[in-house]
Amino acid sequence: MKLLFAASEVVPLVKTGGLADVAGSLPKALTELGAEIRIILPKYEAIPESYAKQFETIATFTVRIGWRKQYCGLLKAEIDGIIYYLIDNEFYFRRGGLYGYGDDAERFVFFCSAVVESLFHMDYKPDIIHCHDWQTGLIPFLLRTRYANDPVCRHIATVYTIHNLKYQGVFGKELLKELLNSGDELFGSEGIEFHGAGSCMKGGLVYSDKLTTVSPTYAQEIQTEHYGERLDGLLRWRSQDLIGIVNGIDTDSFDPMNDPAIEVPYRDAIARKRKNKLALQREMGLQESESTPLIGIVSRLVDQKGFDLIEAVLDSIVSADVQLAVIGSGDWHYEEMFRRAAERQPNKVAVWFGFNDALARRVYAGCDMYLMPSQFEPCGLSQLIALRYRSVPIARETGGLKDTVTPYNEFTGSGNGFTFTNYNAHDMLFTIERAIAFYNNEDAWKQIVANGAKDDYSWKQSAKSYMSIYSELLSNRKENNSWPVI
Repeated sequence: MKLLFAASEVVPLVKTGGLADVAGSLPKALTELGAEIRIILPKYEAIPESYAKQFETIATFTVRIGWRKQYCGLLKAEIDGIIYYLIDNEFYFRRGGLYGYGDDAERFVFFCSAVVESLFHMDYKPDIIHCHDWQTGLIPFLLRTRYANDPVCRHIATVYTIHNLKYQGVFGKELLKELLNSGDELFGSEGIEFHGAGSCMKGGLVYSDKLTTVSPTYAQEIQTEHYGERLDGLLRWRSQDLIGIVNGIDTDSFDPMNDPAIEVPYRDAIARKRKNKLALQREMGLQESESTPLIGIVSRLVDQKGFDLIEAVLDSIVSADVQLAVIGSGDWHYEEMFRRAAERQPNKVAVWFGFNDALARRVYAGCDMYLMPSQFEPCGLSQLIALRYRSVPIARETGGLKDTVTPYNEFTGSGNGFTFTNYNAHDMLFTIERAIAFYNNEDAWKQIVANGAKDDYSWKQSAKSYMSIYSELLSNRKENNSWPVI
């Protein structure tokens, strides 16, 4: 089984969010199950020199974008046992960031076209291309339309993973027609038309043989109007090919027993974990106290993550016997909210704006509870990392949070966290207060932490589910390659 992962970011080369963790960790687990796997992504300026210098150019060719022919270099290196390819074009990718540019449509049309063209130049013939999020959505579309009759491409199956349906790569119809050098024929009911514009993600949703998303609950949610981002009808139509598989984490990297970023190694001993809590309190300027519950947050500070709920009851949270340690950046409004709270209560609220991986790990290790009141959460990795570090999640029951955080039941002793259903600030506040009450019950708290320690947060089970999808595609390749040639 030969797989090619196409993604816009991959750990350890470059990362802005959870997509990179998935695209970097899942291939390792698949390799352990016997798959042969390689990964392709853009050659960004942000890739550290220590990695970039290991790549060698194996081919150069041109890619047609509109009326222009653009240079493309194909580079290759083996890093930590995985072979990576980079798509090189300095005009598109030698920039300070990965996304957010005015020509992102052109940049990722180029990337998708270059990935398909690279199939004619690389020393690898994949059985399946696994694409991730909107930046790669046009790859299945191109394979099933422009390259459908090409002998190199026509037998390649495709899997498309939705990491977050909210971000769809929607651009003007005329712009995409120009970039794809096409007419209206690509924008019919079986094309990429999206409410008068064009959607890169829709290319993946319509033309991939199988669709996956990152939790079973999110797979159901996105088929509803509330969560479907105007694609729910299409997703219901493809429901037989849509599968939700919970993400895992790299348990070798996120291991409190062997994490050099934290003060005191530990596994299940709460006493040793609380030494990390005292160290974190010192580092972030909070009052040192083992008995005061510490709530951690490591997140983008945006509406999706539920910060409007926190804003509504922040004074009530802070007035309780609790501390907050926050790492993140995002909307200025929420940054100001936490900045003002830290100024008013410096012994109880500490904030670090931006992202610092080592400090984030110390927050996971040092906090007692981890707060995730998300509006929606396709999977979420933070609650899995928190559980791995024996911190107890407080989460809203949505998406992957519902699939991975089970509410504590004081009558049966089951459950690894605390949850609330309605998107309501006072429901969240009640749940926080309930968690604090059980924190003050040492026996109950030890039971909750022990329950979380029993779960397997690795990629092992999820990788088996992906392997099952790949095997089905290979055994039924002809039936699955049934999309019309446009």
